[in-house]
Parts: sequence; structure tokens; C-alpha cells
Amino acid sequence: MTGIRTTIEERAGGRVARVVIDNERKLNVLNSALMEQFIAAFETLARNETLRAVVLTGQGPRAFIGGVDITEMAALDVASAGPLITRVHRCCDVVRRLPVPVIARIEGYALGGGLEIAASCDLRVAAESAKFGMPEVKIGIPSVIEAALLPMLVGWGRARQILYLGETFAAEDAARWGLVERVVRAEALDNAVEEWLDVLLTNWPQAVRGQKRLMQAWEQMPLRDAVAAGIEAFVASWQTDEPGAAMAKFLASRAELKKSR
Repeated sequence: MTGIRTTIEERAGGRVARVVIDNERKLNVLNSALMEQFIAAFETLARNETLRAVVLTGQGPRAFIGGVDITEMAALDVASAGPLITRVHRCCDVVRRLPVPVIARIEGYALGGGLEIAASCDLRVAAESAKFGMPEVKIGIPSVIEAALLPMLVGWGRARQILYLGETFAAEDAARWGLVERVVRAEALDNAVEEWLDVLLTNWPQAVRGQKRLMQAWEQMPLRDAVAAGIEAFVASWQTDEPGAAMAKFLASRAELKKSR
């Protein structure tokens, strides 16, 4: 059945959610109904204070998210265009605002709005066979909303190439340009995700949440303000017991190591 599926797994280090866009027959393309489900799923996850990470993926090997339903877009007019593109933005924004890291597990196509959602994630791992692109100019519209994230990821020159030409490009190029952090064989994709999750779950949860808040703030700030925000975040971290507990654990393990030598 077409829809957004969310499962939560209990692990030793905390809870990990998996969100699957299930519209496999249509390359996991998002229509308005699916977008509303997507937004609701992430808003629910955002309220889960025990959550440590989220893995976002598409159903099947053919697509991560093939874009926004072009049949729905073809019926737009001046009055209806704004609400639709705002809904796409909300899908990106709800991922960015989630308090914990979101890992994009990318297999197959990540096009248009699908690529914007991938760019909104914190970490991206792609299969070697994955294909990326922002083809909006080929159907008479500019790439908008979270396409604005691309210059921060790939630089202005590559962003212009991606957006002006609208061409599909390979996972190898996406990695070389800085759009994805890792490329692996399709059969190794889940293992690569698990490796990141294993590391994330060894880190302290409030520290990771605080880091995500700070990095989002940095995107909006000049350097001077970003440094000041970092000082505030450092001080705020001491409002929890994590720094004391973490540093005591580190010092104890170091002392044990010295004794064993």
C-alpha cells in the first residue's frame, strides 16, 4: 500500500527510527497526500525525546524519491502553485528541524524534490548505481526552496551546473562534489548505514542534539555570531549531567589504560 511507513527500533544506545517512502510503482514520487503523511511522521518523531537517529529511504531499489508528482504539478495555476511548493518545503524543513541526525539511504533516483529532501538530511550514503538531478528547468520551472542548500554543499559553480543544465549525474560525481558523504555497492548500503548508527549511538545524546541545533544556527549567521552562539551552546551543555559523566568516564578509562601498561 502506498504511504509513509515509520518503524522504531530499540537498541542498546537508544531508539532509531526508519522512515520509508512507499510509492515504489511510481519511483517513490511524492504527491500532496504523501507529503502530508511525511510531514506528520516527522513531526511525531520530533516529539520523541528518546530518539537518537532516523534513517530515511525509499521503498525498493529503483528510487530514493523520484521527485514531486508531475501530474499534480501539470494541473497547477497561479493560485495553487504556492501551496504545493510550500508543502514540498515543509517536507524538507521538517527533516532539517528534527532534533536528531537524519541519514539519507539513497538507492536509485533522487530527483528534484527528492534531491532537496536528501540535501536536507544530515548525512547521505548512496549506492554506486544511484542517480541524482534537478531537472526542473527541463519542465519549465526553476529549482527552488531547499535547492538553496546546494551551494553550501557543492559550491556555487557546481550548483549552477546542476540547476542550469538539469542533467542527471552519478553517485560518484555526487560524492566528488560533496553532495553525498559516502558511496558503496548497493549490497553494502545497509551495512554503511549501520556503521554510522553504531558510531552515533556511542556519542552522548544531548551533545548530538545540541550539535545539530548549533549547526543549523550557524547556517544563518556571520562568523562572529556563529562563534558567539558556540560559546552559548558550550555553556548550555553544562545544564545537563552529560559533560561531567562523559569526562569522568573518559578519565577513568585513561587511568585504567595507564595501569595496564
